[in-house]
Amino acid sequence: MRVAHIITRMIVGGAQENTLFNCLDLVRDYQDEVLLITGPAEGPEGKLLEQGRGGGLQVVQCDSLQRSIQPIRDFTAYRQLKRILADWKPDVVHTHSAKGGMLGRAAAWNLRIPKVIHTVHGAPFHPYQNALARRFFIACERWAARRCHHLISVADAMTDLMVHAKVAPRAKFTTIYSGMEVEPLLRANEHREAVRKELGFRDEHVVFGKIARLFHLKGHSYVIEAAKLIAEDQPNVRFLFVGDGILRSDLEKQIADAGLQDRFVFVGLVPPETIPKYLGAMDGLIHTSLREGLARALPQALIAGKPVISYDVDGAREVVLDGETGYLLRPKAIESLSEAIRRLSLDSELRSKMGTLGQRKFTEQFRHQTMTRRIRELYLES
Repeated sequence: MRVAHIITRMIVGGAQENTLFNCLDLVRDYQDEVLLITGPAEGPEGKLLEQGRGGGLQVVQCDSLQRSIQPIRDFTAYRQLKRILADWKPDVVHTHSAKGGMLGRAAAWNLRIPKVIHTVHGAPFHPYQNALARRFFIACERWAARRCHHLISVADAMTDLMVHAKVAPRAKFTTIYSGMEVEPLLRANEHREAVRKELGFRDEHVVFGKIARLFHLKGHSYVIEAAKLIAEDQPNVRFLFVGDGILRSDLEKQIADAGLQDRFVFVGLVPPETIPKYLGAMDGLIHTSLREGLARALPQALIAGKPVISYDVDGAREVVLDGETGYLLRPKAIESLSEAIRRLSLDSELRSKMGTLGQRKFTEQFRHQTMTRRIRELYLES
């Protein structure tokens, strides 16, 4: 079949990784014709398609398709998307991200494309917005949901959120977890000794990592606050921040003010394919974001055999099974975060037990081939 994917921008990020795997799998495993339509990859996160991972995929850039809201430019993007789709004549249009999802669904629906699907990677509305913005984005999602045949959620929590906001009825949603390349994650510990030496960690150090943009609502400051509470009685605990962003200097200052410079290592922005080696250097993952669909870092860490400490937001509880594969905590909690870090840092057997269970439970579920097979089955449903 002919499948057109539409996404706002192909930066280095979870939704983009998901989309790229889906496109490449359709071509390689099912011999489908696939077109990826995307706006410019603007932002500090890096450009995913410039890393040689496109694999010959047919890509068209829609220059007017951009993340920020600008009505005149957005109308231009809608017309351009409609023209591209009319020329290419897909059997399926599959949209991703807020702007790409809005304009892409509108264009495809107007053209009467046989199947229009949208994936909810993360809702554009959340409790930390002002009420007016929240109502506006909910209204936009309701409007767009009427212009597609089905919606895919990357976590059950996303479906619950959208149904509660009356975006669409529950029957219109299917949960399909974001796929990833699991084999490198299963071999993550092969890199452990070399990477820890490169980063300056010694054998006795217990390293907790966080993989996320250094950005608002990602919760890095909570990790730093928790580190203050265990600094004196846990001298061997270290922290590794993987990612970059606008808050780096603020976070470095917070660490310096607390006198914890020797406890934290920043590695900056790294290519997605290097994530397994950094996970191999860790003894556990901390996820303190305040909003996320289902952060890829959670199943990535578990597949790599690492326990996870996470705030209980959105889809986290679907993989972080409290007391089994890690610890699930109340959002913004500092003392319970420090206690969970302390507990895992003191018990290597517990870390191993939780990580092994997570690896066993989630490896097959998060293979990208599993994701693509289920998505393609949805394309074929009448």
